[in-house]
Amino acid sequence: MDTATLQRQQTLHMKQRITLMVNQYEIHDSDASGNPGTLIAFAQQKRMALKEQVTLYTDSTKQAVVAGFKARQVIDLGATYDITDSAGTPIGTFRKDFAKSLLQSTYHFEQPGLGTITGTERSLPIALLRRFVASWLPYHFDFVRNGQVAFSVNRKFSLRDKYLITINDPELDRRAVIAMAVALDALQAR
Repeated sequence: MDTATLQRQQTLHMKQRITLMVNQYEIHDSDASGNPGTLIAFAQQKRMALKEQVTLYTDSTKQAVVAGFKARQVIDLGATYDITDSAGTPIGTFRKDFAKSLLQSTYHFEQPGLGTITGTERSLPIALLRRFVASWLPYHFDFVRNGQVAFSVNRKFSLRDKYLITINDPELDRRAVIAMAVALDALQAR
């Protein structure tokens, strides 16, 4: 899918597959019925990496890059991650707010020209339950810009991790949003 077509997408679907050594992610656009449609990105995350790096490809053949993200530091609870396009040009950053995340996971997402967009778990009671009682509970993040939800990532309740990504802000680079959605799943387990 070309960048202009991707940029018009408002709803994306992501599912995770767990394999022995890597987590794999498939991101699809939505068909006319709102169900997962065409595959638009594929990613793999190596487990136990000292310096987190994930590349998003157009498909599982890994021939063409869509975007990627990489930690600036080796394992750091508040690490900053750089998001780049297929040419390696920076298109955004994100970092976990470690102090706020002790009770309710919080991320700061930035895209040039848009300022900081803060993403927080939607429900404090669910966040607390996930930490202390039931880690399997689904989580939902709302990323807010200027008092409005710019995008959200909702984990669906299922045996496999499935997510619905809703993008309300037309200025957001969809590649950066996809990278953030993959990172939420990849980093929440840490």
